[in-house]
Amino acid sequence: MKLPNVAVALIPVDKVTGYLLSPTHRDGRHKAAFFIASGFALDAWQALAAALRKHAADHEVSKVESTPFGTRYVVEGTMETPFGRTPSIRSVWFLETNQEVPRFVTAYPLKGADDD
Repeated sequence: MKLPNVAVALIPVDKVTGYLLSPTHRDGRHKAAFFIASGFALDAWQALAAALRKHAADHEVSKVESTPFGTRYVVEGTMETPFGRTPSIRSVWFLETNQEVPRFVTAYPLKGADDD
């Protein structure tokens, strides 16, 4: 199965700029190092948002978890980067109960992702 309504999935700007591409964020700095080394940049954050959406559209959902607040979807597979690399990443999306549009939660490299 694919992520429901991936074409309109929400990817908050602050999640990309203040977390995934922030070398100073306490929890996101290691992810930022990976994404920046892959060619993504803070001043062109839209490229990472587009790559995340494409990643979710291109790959099947690998895990679905129900919670009291909605459903969590995990998508794993390769992602195209500006440097032409195709590392394997995991992206996580959440669809709140009684909603139709999923929201991006996080993404990170899978083990060995930089060995593409």
